[in-house]
Amino acid sequence: MVTERKIKFAVIGCGHIGKRHAEMITRNIDCELVALVDVKEKSQLGLEKYEVPFFKNIDEFLNSGIEVDVVNIASPNGFHAEQALKCLEAKKHIVVEKPMALTKNDAEKVIFKALHVHKHLFAVMQNRYSPPSIWIKDLVESGKLGKIFMIQLNCYWNRDNRYYKPESWHGKKDLDGGTLFTQFSHFIDIMYWLFGDIVNIQAKFNDFNHANLTDFEDSGFVNFDFVNGGMGCLNYSTSIWNQNLESSMTIIAENGSVKIGGQYMNEVEVCQVKDYVMPELAPTNPGNDYGAYKGSAANHHYVIENIVDVLRGKAPITTNALEGLKVVDIIERIYASNGIKK
Repeated sequence: MVTERKIKFAVIGCGHIGKRHAEMITRNIDCELVALVDVKEKSQLGLEKYEVPFFKNIDEFLNSGIEVDVVNIASPNGFHAEQALKCLEAKKHIVVEKPMALTKNDAEKVIFKALHVHKHLFAVMQNRYSPPSIWIKDLVESGKLGKIFMIQLNCYWNRDNRYYKPESWHGKKDLDGGTLFTQFSHFIDIMYWLFGDIVNIQAKFNDFNHANLTDFEDSGFVNFDFVNGGMGCLNYSTSIWNQNLESSMTIIAENGSVKIGGQYMNEVEVCQVKDYVMPELAPTNPGNDYGAYKGSAANHHYVIENIVDVLRGKAPITTNALEGLKVVDIIERIYASNGIKK
């Protein structure tokens, strides 16, 4: 347990998300950034302001002897499991950006290794920190909604040739994994967090306008039942013209209906619940802005704060290893229901 001194962090993968991790680490008075790792040149990545050692690969970093407590893995999806295992072998706590891995089997290997070496494994799902997410979690767990009848997730985003560039890992099956892994795993995580596991999955996929951009589908309809009761569906597409349309969740329950919408589920649009008055929520942070795109809410500072609190024995992990595994498992089973092997 780290108690008094600053907690030392390194970041592997210094693209948009990795830079976000580095920025939030340096802003936290309890943290110290001690290394950055990326295959690209430091100047090419725009990292000049970080006066810390820079390494071209993970082995070079781990063999450097630099003292580090936590390694944040923000590399392309296909590298997450391999790099997590290397850092755990080196006896470091790890923070793994979503998804933890691209297969359930690989996610299980990472969890097993973390348990074996007695190190913490943090799965990043920062949308859980948004005020509407915290509010709906409390409402569902209070039982005020009664039985859950139906859940509908709609995720309609724009991802076109501004995002899927030839030199990028985006869109390549072995590094990206697919639309559900890279774009919409946050919303599958929220659904699992609120309502539990799913069964009886039926899925239909299509590739409307990404055939020359990606190795996988751009759109899908998915129907399922919840183990805990009720039924649900996920409708998604990255074929939306020009800009994101919405990310929304509609809940139909015994005692009322709720809809959380906006571009990244940041607004409560409907709350009609028997004998219930909705409280005023704190403002939601704006979305992470990656050029032409907004995705998840900009809540990575909460992720870093949670790591500090966990390592100092003050709080539990917000998104634990099992929950990170279940998101991978659910996505893998959605694809498998349509005969797509990961």
